[in-house]
Amino acid sequence: MAILYRYLARPLLFSLTKLNPEHAHDLTIATLKKLGALPPLLLRLASGSFTVPNAPSLHRQVANLNFPNPVGLAGGFDKNGVAIKALANLGFGFIELGTVTLRPQPGQNQPRIFRLPASEAVINRMGFNNLGADALALQLKSIWPASIPIGVSIGKNKDTPEVEAAAEYSQALEKIHPFLDYLAINVSSPNTPGLRNLQNYSALTELLTNIQQTLHSLSLTQNTRVKPVFLKISPDLTHSQLIELLTVCESHNISGIIATNTTLNRNGIAVSDAHKASQAGGLSGKPLTKQARDMVALIHKETRGRLPIIGVGGIMTVDDGLRMLDAGA
Repeated sequence: MAILYRYLARPLLFSLTKLNPEHAHDLTIATLKKLGALPPLLLRLASGSFTVPNAPSLHRQVANLNFPNPVGLAGGFDKNGVAIKALANLGFGFIELGTVTLRPQPGQNQPRIFRLPASEAVINRMGFNNLGADALALQLKSIWPASIPIGVSIGKNKDTPEVEAAAEYSQALEKIHPFLDYLAINVSSPNTPGLRNLQNYSALTELLTNIQQTLHSLSLTQNTRVKPVFLKISPDLTHSQLIELLTVCESHNISGIIATNTTLNRNGIAVSDAHKASQAGGLSGKPLTKQARDMVALIHKETRGRLPIIGVGGIMTVDDGLRMLDAGA
């Protein structure tokens, strides 16, 4: 397995760095989609060359969901759910799709992804480019049920006023509800105007009230359990803002927190990448490692471990992942 990765997979993956970042991403998704169309046995044989069986000690149960291991694929990679079959065979413990919006939207103008190679980071301002909730529901229906837990991240459309956001989230949820294991509510992307305002006390209270009412109603009409919901938050919250947010989450029986999204700060950028630091968008990668881990640790401390945490951001190495788990994820 190590030889195949070192001499085949790794050179192919790193050759993509010579391409436009978004083209490289699109090519990767297209390739995974084609792999997913292979007969199941052939797909398992192909992916088995790069994965190892899950040890029982890696199993996790969170929010009444069984995860074969704690390493998942974060939202943003496969927004439209076209590569699920291939991704599910690559060893992930779960996959989060999206962020998807009620209506299709193109996102921000290109270019909208910027590599910062010396900093081991990326700035993106994608802007929730996706095909919409109806398209994702159709895609999920074609492969449901999946072999591992599937989460779906939802957000608001760019042109939706903040006062209408809560209702729109619920409408999107209604469309995809039959085909998800958990819901992720994205209120923290820095690339949609006004979205982060939904983390404020009154707006978040309205949003989570609507979401929980919708989840309970759908569980009755579709004869399913009430599905768990996680809130994806910003790493840029102040301590007092975080405490307020956690209070709302616990009072609304939220299943857990996804910490964190990308950051607006530009700490940790190398001198040779400084000319790109002024690009608008969220920063991810190595500069986010400590900030995301510190946020996870703070949430764990403030909730005394009551709220499960999915740790996201700056996980560049195995050690980064272990330290994120040690912090409370």
